[in-house]
Amino acid sequence: MNPKVNWYFEKAEKWQEEIILLRSIVLDCGLTEELKWGCPCYLHQKHNIVLIHTFKDYCALLFFKGALLKDPKGILIQQTENVQAARQIRFTNIREIIDRRETIKAYVSEAIAAEEAGLKVELKKVAAFAVADEFQQKLDHIPELKKAFEALTPGRQRAYLLYFSSAKQVKTREARVEKYIPQILSGKGLED
Repeated sequence: MNPKVNWYFEKAEKWQEEIILLRSIVLDCGLTEELKWGCPCYLHQKHNIVLIHTFKDYCALLFFKGALLKDPKGILIQQTENVQAARQIRFTNIREIIDRRETIKAYVSEAIAAEEAGLKVELKKVAAFAVADEFQQKLDHIPELKKAFEALTPGRQRAYLLYFSSAKQVKTREARVEKYIPQILSGKGLED
């Protein structure tokens, strides 16, 4: 246990009993505990394997490369259609965690083995994502915007493309594009 992570478990008003149990199960698998993105994150040889996080309706274990796991129990959930690598196991009560203790350990072991084998999730290329017409017009007419966008990491490019194209109305897409042009030009991602 990493004492720097204790506050996460102490502050929890909902799911406290559940996440404390998840913590002990995951630590029993020989992983190192750190705090990343404000959540307890468990590493094997400095590689992220799984993290614990809570939501209003459930708490979960998030496997960073969950798409590589076999999932014989059919319990891994893809959070949204745009999540490519990560998968969750969700829990809504302590009994589910107790009943799945051995399954959780098996999934963690498989995730560790995948990491040790150097397996990687094949991510879709940026070109596979739709480009909103409103953004494409700006890219076509502002060469420095196109150059700045292409200089962003693939993850940042995907985030912008998904955000721009997710708006249903033309006005909203236009407003989003306009708002983020300065950020793109300065080399920053959507959340930077």
